[in-house]
Amino acid sequence: MATKVLYPGTFDPITNGHVDLVVRASKMFDEVVVAIAAGHHKNPVFSLEQRVALAEQSLSDLKNIKVIGFSGLLVNLFQEQQATAVLRGLRAVSDFEYEFQLANMNRQLDSQFESVFLTPSEHLSFVSSTLVREIARLKGDVTKFVPKVVSEAFAQKHAQGGW
Repeated sequence: MATKVLYPGTFDPITNGHVDLVVRASKMFDEVVVAIAAGHHKNPVFSLEQRVALAEQSLSDLKNIKVIGFSGLLVNLFQEQQATAVLRGLRAVSDFEYEFQLANMNRQLDSQFESVFLTPSEHLSFVSSTLVREIARLKGDVTKFVPKVVSEAFAQKHAQGGW
């Protein structure tokens, strides 16, 4: 049976922690769909189209990866994509509490909904999009936290006066 995992998030920006999880998931599943949420409630720095493009470029060396944008309920996307599971990253116990609640709610909406949890590599366990975004806003160096294409996108945003 072919396996497909969805890895949803706003990915604003995609970080090296995200890339680490996708690389590892690509070895466990036949296909990994990185599903980038519109995330309007989070007021993203980059547009959905930009986030999709940055993720595609950051993951371009992986052959069994697809990047898509979406809005709406994750459970609906799960069904549309005929996914086997949804991948979620856990950095801390506080992440687990939220993700556990989310997984159970989604399973109530669709009894076939399965969640798979991975922890990031130890050296990336503190990296979050929110922290990276704040460092970048304040013109700090984010090059060790994000793929090169993302740090270049932040530099371009600053050059254009985008913040």
